[in-house]
Parts: sequence; structure tokens; C-alpha cells
Amino acid sequence: MTEKSEENSELQPFKRIAVVGAGAVGGYYGARLAQAGQDVTFLLRSDYEHVRQHGLNVQSVAGDFHLPDVQCVRDTRELGPVDLVLMAWKTTSNHLYEEVISPLLHDETLVLTLQNGLGNCELLADLFGPQRVFGGLCFICSNRVAPGEIRHTASGQVRVGKYQADQPSDVPSAGSEKLEAVVSQLRHGGIDCRGVANLEHAQWMKLVWNIPFNGLAISEGGVDTQTLLETSGMEGRIRKIMHEVQAVAAALGHEIEDHFIDQQVEVTRTMKAYRPSSMIDFVEGRQVEVDAIWREPFRRAQALGVEVPEIERLLGQIEIRLGGDYS
Repeated sequence: MTEKSEENSELQPFKRIAVVGAGAVGGYYGARLAQAGQDVTFLLRSDYEHVRQHGLNVQSVAGDFHLPDVQCVRDTRELGPVDLVLMAWKTTSNHLYEEVISPLLHDETLVLTLQNGLGNCELLADLFGPQRVFGGLCFICSNRVAPGEIRHTASGQVRVGKYQADQPSDVPSAGSEKLEAVVSQLRHGGIDCRGVANLEHAQWMKLVWNIPFNGLAISEGGVDTQTLLETSGMEGRIRKIMHEVQAVAAALGHEIEDHFIDQQVEVTRTMKAYRPSSMIDFVEGRQVEVDAIWREPFRRAQALGVEVPEIERLLGQIEIRLGGDYS
């Protein structure tokens, strides 16, 4: 092995990668890895024929690019075991975890979920063992605008942590070497990625934005973030919801400072008329990730005895808007 190939081996410890769920998130990050020359195969359903014939096209603030030849399959049994699985489908499909992921596993395969909300790591750990499971929090504005077409308009950082069941709030996650390997792989693919010591803390930080903005975009009838912030009294409600998320996190031992809430509001202003993913699912008549983004955090707040009236009100409004058509 040459010196250069040894260096690349260290940067890319996972030789084969599967991307399950190649939409706005999985499509973008998977395409970045493939663009960097990594061995990436996408599990595709509705986009399969289009991508097989025309490739993947990414319009990005970080630079547009086109992948003319994309490795893709309709069924993970066609691919077989890989070294790293990027799980990026909507949580409404999590009941298919075992069927879809099992063919991709060998003894050392790791699974990195890039999904929204809470409960995904726990389910993966129950099915496949906690030693395999990592969680990634994606801070990105990205949409799938057509088959094989991804539009990335802002941000893109991924924070990755090792899942560990029943982890005390002040104890970093175990598996630091594996975590470093995952972070290295993503960084070598041109992705702004860093590891976090405590995954649960990072998940609640992500919920500070997701719970109010994804939720209110639905409860207000399908509106973008700019409309929300320009609606009279709405910023105050957004901040109340954010502070309730902060309070639940604090009950778990995770400090989220007030300036982080201010930062999230101000960053959202710069996103202009951004359409959150849950709002797009709502207006296009698809299932919305109600359980992972709103119900599970609400359940955990109740279990901790933390009062969250604004989150409870928002959850009720979402359920009314969806008319029982959710998961």
C-alpha cells in the first residue's frame, strides 16, 4: 500500500456505504460522499428509474454538481452487507427498519441515523444492538424538488454522537474511536461534521428549532418560516415553545443557554421563505413525522413532570390539521 493510499484508508475507514432514504437529507449527503469518490449505493424506490438513467443533480450554495453514474438498488438484498449505513428516510417508515437494514449488516457494520426527532436510536439499538448505533443531527436547508433533484440552500453541518442507553447526562458517550471514524468519513466527503460527547444533549438542541418551526408551519396551514416570523405575535410563541424544550432538556441534565434560542431565531430570519420538511409533507399529502418530532418529546416531558403547555397545544393543533392522517 502506498503512503497516499494509507492516508486515504485512514480518512475513509468504511469501504462500502449504503444510503437508505435518498431524499432531501440522504440524497444530499450521500451525493457529497459519492462526489468525493466514496463507494456509495442508494436505496431508491420512486426515483430509481430516473436516477439510474439521468443520475443525481445537486444545486447547492456550496457548489452545484451532477453525478451521472449513480450506484442504486431497489432492494437492500441486491446490495448485501456494507460497512456504514446512513439511515435518512422519514421516521414514518421506521416499522420497516428490520426488513430493510438486516441485509446490509455484517458483524462490524455501523448504522448512522440522520432522522428527525427522538426514538430512532432506541429502536435501532433494540433491533440490531446498541454497539452499532450512532445519531446524526443535520443542520441544513435542503429539499428534494423533483426526482433525482436536490436543492441545498443553506447550512449543512452534521453533529454525530454515539448512542448509549441509560447514559447519565454528565458522562460522554462510549465508542470514541468509532465516532472518530464516522466523523472522518463524512469530513473526507466534504461534509462539515463534528462529533459530540453527548448525543441526547445534541438531540434536544436540534428540537429547539424543529418543534416550533416544523410544527407551526403545519398548524398555520402550510406556511414558510418567513411568514411565521412576520406574523404578529408568532415570534413570541416560537420563543415560548423553545424555552419549554430548553426546560425539558434541563430536567435531563442538559443545559441549553438562552443565547442559543436567540441564535436559532436570527438564523431562521436569514433563511427567508424556507419550507420546513414537515410542512412540505403536510401540503403534499404525505405522512408527517408527528410521533418522533412532537409526541415523543411531549411524552418525555410528562414522564419528567415538566409542564409544556405550548408544546401540548401545538401537538393538538397539528393533530387537528392532519385529521388523524399521521404516524
